[in-house]
Amino acid sequence: MRQPKRLKGPSPKSLLPSPFHFAAKQINRIFGALSARPMKLSVIIVNYNVKYFLEQCLYSVRKAGKNVSTEVIVVDNNSVDGSVKMMENKFPEVRLIANKENLGFSRANNQGIKVSKGEYVLLLNPDTIVEEDTFSKVVQFMDEHPDAGGLGVKMVDGKGRFLPESKRGLPTPDVAFYKIFGLSKLFPKSKTFGKYHLGFLDKDETNEVEILAGAFMLLRKSVLEEIGVLDENFFMYGEDIDLSYRIIQAGYKNYYYPGTRIIHYKGESTKKSSVNYVITFYNAMIIFARKHFSRKNARLFTYFINVAVYLRAFVAILHRFLRSVILPLWDAFLIFGGIYLLENYWEKHILNAGSDYYPIEFITIVVPIYILVWLGSVYFLGGYDRPVRLSKIFQGLVAGTVVILVFYALLPEHLRFSRAIIVMGAVWALVAMMFTRVMLHFSRIADFQLGMDRKMRIAIVGEPEEAERVANLLRKTYENPGFIGLVSVSPNGNTHEGFIGNLGQINDIISIYKIDEVIFCARDLPADQIIDKMSELQHSNIEYKIAPPESLSIIGSNSISTSGELYVVDINSVGRIQNRRNKRLIDILTSLILLVSLPVSVFIVKRPWGLIKNIFKVLFARRSWTGYYELSTDETDRLPDIKPGVLTPLDVFGEKEITRQTIHNLNLLYARDYKVKNDVNIIMKGFRNLGRG
Repeated sequence: MRQPKRLKGPSPKSLLPSPFHFAAKQINRIFGALSARPMKLSVIIVNYNVKYFLEQCLYSVRKAGKNVSTEVIVVDNNSVDGSVKMMENKFPEVRLIANKENLGFSRANNQGIKVSKGEYVLLLNPDTIVEEDTFSKVVQFMDEHPDAGGLGVKMVDGKGRFLPESKRGLPTPDVAFYKIFGLSKLFPKSKTFGKYHLGFLDKDETNEVEILAGAFMLLRKSVLEEIGVLDENFFMYGEDIDLSYRIIQAGYKNYYYPGTRIIHYKGESTKKSSVNYVITFYNAMIIFARKHFSRKNARLFTYFINVAVYLRAFVAILHRFLRSVILPLWDAFLIFGGIYLLENYWEKHILNAGSDYYPIEFITIVVPIYILVWLGSVYFLGGYDRPVRLSKIFQGLVAGTVVILVFYALLPEHLRFSRAIIVMGAVWALVAMMFTRVMLHFSRIADFQLGMDRKMRIAIVGEPEEAERVANLLRKTYENPGFIGLVSVSPNGNTHEGFIGNLGQINDIISIYKIDEVIFCARDLPADQIIDKMSELQHSNIEYKIAPPESLSIIGSNSISTSGELYVVDINSVGRIQNRRNKRLIDILTSLILLVSLPVSVFIVKRPWGLIKNIFKVLFARRSWTGYYELSTDETDRLPDIKPGVLTPLDVFGEKEITRQTIHNLNLLYARDYKVKNDVNIIMKGFRNLGRG
């Protein structure tokens, strides 16, 4: 009988698994098990132009997600600050949805919810930091409370202070009335007047609440599938109230859980004096009322809201107007009154003349012009900036007096009334303005405190490697910091060279070394310890900031107002209000001079038509005459944002070849040490290139 043909194949020996084959099978088995595990938590973050906050938030989320099966979804609403590139480079594990337009908070969150796979969905603001055990604790709480549809946690601001919006009540017409007219603020613990922030509930105890804060809303996915996602009629504000209320209507409970905390930099520090905020926020309340209240209650609520909108809008506009003009008006009044008395005294007792020696036009036209020149000079030299600096007032008045005297010398004889009055008026203006500032300073009005020239004194808390990295960052970007002291996180850390003590001694360190700012290194110190320390210290005059690992950003309590102001390590001389104003003034003056001298300039500049185009681009604020040399987007993103420049610091060096690192350093120096004379120097040296495209 014929034997069947044997098929060729591997020998029995070769079928034995190799060590590599075994390892591969183990890895596949592990990853298969991981992928088979049900996703417990989906974290959804909507970002819009807050790259540095988002970066710090994602570092904390990465740590908190280690003990829970977690996916992170970031929906970017068409940011232009490099947020998308930062996420791609530093957080490749994050699922990114990059929108091509700003869809608003509700629609963007719904995009994330739609693709989420978790049993629970966490809507998290990018301006937050979560503790390492936040996710495991809140998930455990929800697992143990099947009646819970949503959960919020204890929120603190950038100084460790409790944020009352961590727990809120439903804004019914009476609650809204108490809130709008300030009764809730006057009686925060009252069960009648304090319902908006539920001030009568202990902030350290778990309680049922009606409304969850949108900065941290943990939601059961099955409940969302039952009641629906966020209402997209709310573009911003109000959607958290609407969703919280729908959870309760469906028979579930919302809980306030203080067993873990988050830092929320923004809190309620959004610019509430802005008219746009008032209108947007209260319109959201009207949408909510029309949707959920009876017709009668909705009408009543809408009436109160409309009254509030007009009242708050009027107050906001009045406040902004008075804030900007009241001090210059007071200065003008004092200076005018002083010169009026000086003029009368000068006429009668020095010149021995009648009261009509100076024509009426002198006091009604000429003196107001003098005052405008003086106050304009003070303004442009920073005399009205905060904090107040008396030296800026002196410089402004000197500059204004010089301008007045120069034009005075060019006037015909019959219009030259008195140099003495000009000089004495300037001296009186100096005395009056400085006296006013000193009085305001001693009245302890925060906005009018005199600025000190004392350099910042900083303590950096971290392990040697990271603390030194942050210290070097500060040395490069601060202009001669007054003091940088390193503080160890371990009890024996002060034995390291350059360390002044350890975290347990931080109170004494702040007192002895007169520290202005404490920076915590997030790589070496968990978020719960940072929050503990900020809450424990509570120094009202100390700023607390956090430095994420491998980042140029240092974020703190004053960080978004656009709260806490976005604080990135301060290379930001060019971004200061005074310097932005001066830079714009130089741009306008240069453009006007070039416009007047165009018949000559076109024969000197290399590209005359380009010069003409650039003049109008600069006048309309589309470009500046000077700016950075463009390197990669990532490198330029690290610098303060300014208009693209026609010329750059490289134009000072002519045709010389310069390395990329030198170019980067020149950009950095331009941003850090900005002065008007630097711009003038660049324009003079690069004059022939003013037509550059």
